[in-house]
Order: sequence, then structure tokens, then C-alpha cells
Amino acid sequence: MRILLAEDDTKLNETLAYGLTQAGFTVDSCFDGEDALFYGEQNIYDVILLDRMLPCMEGTDVLTSLRDMGINTPIILITALGTLSDKVTGLDMGADDYLVKPFALEELLARIRCVTRRPRQIIDKESVTFFDITWSADQNRLNGPAGSCTISRRESALLEAFLKSGEMTLSRSTLLLKVWGPDSDVEEGNLDNYIHFLRRRLKTVGSRLTLKTVRGIGYCMIKPV
Repeated sequence: MRILLAEDDTKLNETLAYGLTQAGFTVDSCFDGEDALFYGEQNIYDVILLDRMLPCMEGTDVLTSLRDMGINTPIILITALGTLSDKVTGLDMGADDYLVKPFALEELLARIRCVTRRPRQIIDKESVTFFDITWSADQNRLNGPAGSCTISRRESALLEAFLKSGEMTLSRSTLLLKVWGPDSDVEEGNLDNYIHFLRRRLKTVGSRLTLKTVRGIGYCMIKPV
């Protein structure tokens, strides 16, 4: 699970990032509102932890902007402002939860578990069926008309990106962000390699889906006519 942590207190940011990483999460950190909005609008995160008072752009403005874009990623506001009015305002603006500083890591982990248990998109289920394939996210297993096979975590992340998009074309930059994250120095050739791997997996399980190259843009997964 990938988490975006937007907190301008460097020490607290590092402490939370370390604790979350130790708990098994992949964490991308940023320290101001403009970066939080940029990373958040990539729509690659399972949860966003958003400090309410950030430099450059306040967390509440980031929250409002993301919701206006139609991004429904669970967002937990973390803040020193703990009055009932502050909490109500944050929740009414679109936050999924509100955590007042100081707090224990155990409570934060419980809040994360809570917001990720809530019904969201079909992609959040343990297994997802699209046309003639079923992807089991918890097992990294792909099933099709001719059988099943285990796929790598990176292949699973790539497949998830396509399943979330339907038959929309995804640009190369979007796929790199979704699969490798914003801070990765991965070369674009790696994306081509994993597209090749995923095509082979689809063929192995007998799927009629096609990973089509859209020249100059990226790739899309299409159903047969």
C-alpha cells in the first residue's frame, strides 16, 4: 500500500515515514502544499496523510482541489487544530478522518486501516474481473480462460493501473508514476520491459485482451471487437 505523507515538520515527517515503512507501507514524503497537490493529483496513492497547515498552500486547499478533481483517495487530516469546529470543517471539506497532534503511531495505523476498509472502487476488492481475466491482488495471481499464473508485484501494479483506467490510454509518464512512484529514477526502458512481461502473462492465461501501444503517448488495454 502506497501512502503520501504531507507534513512540513521535518522531524515529525521523518518519524512518521520511518514508522509507516516499518509497518509495511511504501511512503512518499513532501513538505509543502504545492508538492502535496502535485503528488496527490497523480492518483497513485491508497491513503494521503495531509497536515492542515502547510507552507505554499494550506492542506485544506489541497484537500478541496483534489476532491474537485474527482480524486477520492482516502485523506486523513493531521493537525494541531483540535476543536470540534475544526474537525467538522475538515470532514465537511471532504476528509475521511481527522487526527489531532500529538498522536501515537498505533492510532494512526488504526485510522489507516479504518479508512481503507470502507467501500471504494471495485479495484479495492481482493479480486477483480475484467473481460476474460481475474486478478487476485492479495495473491498476485492472474486467472484467464487457459489457466492461471503468478505475476510479480511490479506486474501487478502495472495491471492494476490498466484495470483502473478501463480502456483509456495511459501515458508513459503516468504509468511510471503509478508503478514506480514519483521519486524513482527508473529508466523508461523498464516500462517497455514490463509491458512485454504483462503481454506474455495475458497470453499464458489465454486472455483475448490486448495491451496496445499508442504511438507517441503510451499504452491502453483493449477488449477484442
